[in-house]
Amino acid sequence: RGRRRTDGRTMAPPRAIKTDATTTPARGGGREGVVTPRTARANRVKARSAAAAAGRGRPKGGQSTTTGKMTRANAASSSDDGRSSEDDGSSASEDDDEVVEKSTKKKGFSDENAKWLKPSAKTRAEENSGSDDDDDDDDDDEGSSSDDDDGDDDDEFAALDGAGDDDEEDEDEDEEEGSDDDSGSSDDDSESSSEEEAMLPIERKALKEDARRAKAQEDARAEQLETNIQEGDVYQLPDSDDEDDDGVPDLSAIQMRIQEIVRVLKDFKNRRESGKSRADYIGRLVSDLATYYGYNSFLIQYFLDTFSVEETMELLEANEQQRPVTIRTNTLKVRRRELAESLINRGVNLDPVGKWSKVGLLVYDSRVPIGATPEYMAGHYILQSASSFLPCMALAPQEGERVLDMAAAPGGKTTYLAALMRNTGMIFANEYQKKRLSSLVANLQRLGCTNSTVCNYDGRALPKVIGHVDRVLLDAPCSGTGVIAKDSSVKVSKSAEDIAKCAHLQKELLVAAIDCCDANSKTGGYVVYSTCSIAVEENEAVVDYILRKRDVKIVSSGLEFGRKGFTSYRGKNFHPSVEMARRFYPHVHNMDGFFVCKFKKLSNRTVPTSNDAFDEARAAMASGYFDAGNDDDTRIDDVNAATATEQQEKKKRKRVPGYVKAAKAEVEAELATKKSSTPAGKSKKAKTPKKK
Repeated sequence: RGRRRTDGRTMAPPRAIKTDATTTPARGGGREGVVTPRTARANRVKARSAAAAAGRGRPKGGQSTTTGKMTRANAASSSDDGRSSEDDGSSASEDDDEVVEKSTKKKGFSDENAKWLKPSAKTRAEENSGSDDDDDDDDDDEGSSSDDDDGDDDDEFAALDGAGDDDEEDEDEDEEEGSDDDSGSSDDDSESSSEEEAMLPIERKALKEDARRAKAQEDARAEQLETNIQEGDVYQLPDSDDEDDDGVPDLSAIQMRIQEIVRVLKDFKNRRESGKSRADYIGRLVSDLATYYGYNSFLIQYFLDTFSVEETMELLEANEQQRPVTIRTNTLKVRRRELAESLINRGVNLDPVGKWSKVGLLVYDSRVPIGATPEYMAGHYILQSASSFLPCMALAPQEGERVLDMAAAPGGKTTYLAALMRNTGMIFANEYQKKRLSSLVANLQRLGCTNSTVCNYDGRALPKVIGHVDRVLLDAPCSGTGVIAKDSSVKVSKSAEDIAKCAHLQKELLVAAIDCCDANSKTGGYVVYSTCSIAVEENEAVVDYILRKRDVKIVSSGLEFGRKGFTSYRGKNFHPSVEMARRFYPHVHNMDGFFVCKFKKLSNRTVPTSNDAFDEARAAMASGYFDAGNDDDTRIDDVNAATATEQQEKKKRKRVPGYVKAAKAEVEAELATKKSSTPAGKSKKAKTPKKK
């Protein structure tokens, strides 16, 4: 119980909680006393065991023994203090009740939280087991100790035992009954409760708020399922006049209506409302999607014309999520394995971007800024989207070649080309906008690309400036309908006129790119065209146009994944070989929307090869663009090559002005008149000899 001092008095046990009436007045009246958690638990267990024994018909000896012990302790305490137990009994009971109640509470529970927070079952079991052991030890000490030991007990135990009155026993019984009633529910949450005890109060409040929101969402889903229309029922399309356009739109109601319209369109024949056409449902779906996702009506209608309704919904949802961060290893300075190890040591969680790339890394999270690490500053990697890898992989430049990048800024593709060429050959990095040249030059210097030359020309004038090169990469400027997740302004800023302007510029740039390529190159003669758009007018339509304007053909890009290009779109038929191009979508490949097509230049002719006979032959042939009986490089319009060459020679001849032709005609007419006026029998005059 207590350690005995040399003077015969007993020392207080360690870790005691003292309450002094002079310094810390209690709410129930001032009284000196010492309480330890161990004795408090022992006292509570004794009270509970006594109550349980009385309920089971146990002999009264056990209860009387405990009561007798408390009485002796109370007597000793009152005699040492010099006070009457009758005068101070009520105040001591209230004071000790408060001390015992505080000692049994959990850490982190305030007075307000103690009313509704309960310890977990696991914690209660540990306390009960520890209390039982203490109880057994106390009983053994009580049976073996003599009357002298009982008299030598310190006043602090007497004060503690005096607090165990009938009110405390009743309160303990109520708590035990309530704990037993809630044991089934608390067992399931024992682990979470133990974790919550180690949390701060604000963290516990955040967890409760998350749980409340999750429950509200579950209730909303259940209510939605209850109120949802059966699959076989007909959905009544609401009229647009019934809604108030001036008020704030109800997004939950719009979402429900979108789901119902999509459900009806899946089985339109059986679920449509009588008197409503498919155009009515589509029109309402367009307006609802534009309101819900923040698009203009043109783009929503364009997506619905290009994809199915279900795929359009997937595309819109994918555009609301950010694409994962990807980096490309600069193989001129480091290997991907070494770069991954160094970044992982800095707290970056990453993985390879996929089997299709040997240099890409996918970054999940990072404890350091991924764009400000020492490895980044040293040029070991560059932040680049996964879709930007594809054009460079399709071009596949060889060492020692001359390569042209017509739209190079900010330099991600140019540096990738330099790495593939191992800093050999020559790369012409052209950029039309001067303000973007600084970023291009900075990346080239940081990544150590020494075979690149930066120039600032209009791409349409490059054939006259640079001449012929082995390979050309054209990542043409576009409307950006494939990168809506990065630039949300595309949702409302693009129209049909913008797409038409971009398509016109792309056709001009692609013609210039093909003119820059050398068809007689031993290793090259390839052109790669790419855009970050999913619009058909900027992709397949441009490719089909160039097939009719230049002597080129489409070849495989070498990319193992991606969807095939469209061969028909809204009544327009494109060349069958356009399906060799590749399309990439956010909702399918988890990367930006992209289009890649690779050309092989067959000859350096710059005149159009298309004519009426060629168009008729292409329309008549169902097998494809190339003649099946000839070689793969033989074009259907080769029969017109002689005609085209003759036309080209005529253009090269020197043109004669019209007034010169008129003067020549007059001279010829005068000569003809003189010849006709001369007599046929008249002899010529003899020439007189000249004098010497």
